[in-house]
Amino acid sequence: MAESLGVDLGTLQGWESGRRPLANMKAGALLQLRRRLGALGADPAVVGLLDSAMDADQIIGAALAPDDIGQHPLASWVHTRDTAHMLAWALTGVTPPALTDRVLVSRRGPVASAPLLGAADRALFFAHLRETAEAARRSGGGTLLHRQALYLASYDRGPEAAAWTAHTLHSRRGVLARRGWSEHWTEARSTATALARLGDPQPLLDFIERSLADDDAAEAANLNYWAYWLGGVRLPQADDQFMRDPELAAWEPVTLLRGLTYGMHHAPGYVDLYVHTLWALLTAHPWLPQASPVLARTLAERAERLLDTGGTSERSRRELRTVHYVFSHRT
Repeated sequence: MAESLGVDLGTLQGWESGRRPLANMKAGALLQLRRRLGALGADPAVVGLLDSAMDADQIIGAALAPDDIGQHPLASWVHTRDTAHMLAWALTGVTPPALTDRVLVSRRGPVASAPLLGAADRALFFAHLRETAEAARRSGGGTLLHRQALYLASYDRGPEAAAWTAHTLHSRRGVLARRGWSEHWTEARSTATALARLGDPQPLLDFIERSLADDDAAEAANLNYWAYWLGGVRLPQADDQFMRDPELAAWEPVTLLRGLTYGMHHAPGYVDLYVHTLWALLTAHPWLPQASPVLARTLAERAERLLDTGGTSERSRRELRTVHYVFSHRT
């Protein structure tokens, strides 16, 4: 492999172990590596995840060797689902959904089955996140940093950590009381989804009912955010302003529909938000059922199974019945 890539064996081993992070490579060398991997037959989808993996490395590196909080990577761009999944892989050992069906090739010797951080590094990482969230809240000027650090802190399921995160999130419930779009909408959304991750679904249901449904600006912000989160917006975003585009022009609707359809079963705690977003997407683009027969059939089948199993709110059941009917009768 090293010979095929034109590097020495120590360099390749350094990449594999993390001793030599890919993010430290020169831009030209990294571009050449990616293209060489593709030419050698690497799966393009997996090669494409290198960006998210390097983003995750930067966030972990900032926690294990912290610099000035103003330069924190969580304050520099809005991270995506792929980055969050890469972080979860390192923090919890859960394989990203994009990689779950890949066949792992066994190697000689003691090789880790996942890039899981050691217990001490995980504790340090989460402690840094909690300190970062608190510092950003006190400064009053780090909304993006605060909400992203607080959301990632919810990955720590230790009893004391979970109690701290739940207490901190509940202390922000005031932002959930606002109706429709407000300057605190993104914080309210992150707060509600993080509480759902910790097993408290009611704030998310309240957010959908109070701060999302039937408000055009909030509905547009939710669709724009989902498109970005699922990779439908190609350009990285430095802040949350992109969500305020009422024209929904930065992404392709079928791409978002596909991401929501195939991602719903990976996030059972957020099913109600997925359902409402599907309903809102269909409302904004009623032609979608005719765009892809295979995708329409898949969504209709999944909607039917979800209706049969229950576990969603009354609003979600109404919206899901609409989605199921329209996609079942697409012709």
